[in-house]
Amino acid sequence: MGRPLRIALIGIDGSGKSTLARSLAAELTADGRPASYYENAGGRPKLNKLARRLGRRDAVELFGAGGFLAIEMTVRWAAISYALLRSRLTGHTAVMDRYTYCQLAAVRTRRQRGERAVRTFYRLFPRPDLVCFLAVDPVTAQRRVELRGIDNEELDYLVAADNSYRSLPEWSHFVVVDANADRDDVRARVRELLQHA
Repeated sequence: MGRPLRIALIGIDGSGKSTLARSLAAELTADGRPASYYENAGGRPKLNKLARRLGRRDAVELFGAGGFLAIEMTVRWAAISYALLRSRLTGHTAVMDRYTYCQLAAVRTRRQRGERAVRTFYRLFPRPDLVCFLAVDPVTAQRRVELRGIDNEELDYLVAADNSYRSLPEWSHFVVVDANADRDDVRARVRELLQHA
């Protein structure tokens, strides 16, 4: 049995990563190509919720910029490690909602120091077989986030996040998928790309 396929879906909040990753894993499995969904989140919404419960504005105010980055980076490292290891052991395709690039883009978006440390921390992780950047208009993304009702994002932050992804040196390895389109069309496009991965 060969190495299982590794797929990473990345993009700004509201681009549809989670919805697409879940449905893609289910569809691949139904087609006889066992796949598992992995949410490689850094825990920001939960950490922000904890901070507000403790009377702070957000996790950065609670832990400090450096402390928050260290926690987020470690949580994501553990999640990605688990996804890759479990995929290897089961032979299932790994459909990953977020990857290391999301942490790198977050550091750039927040204009934090520490990108070199993040790259060092994540350097053992391989490049996925397919990295899809779900490109969405930030206004549309903001509306989708609001409709979720779980959290919210400032439009300026979403614009900056989109620019951060596009500024990464890895950008040339990403396949850009128009995520403004209908969800079925987006899923069909990614399925098409998988045939060549």
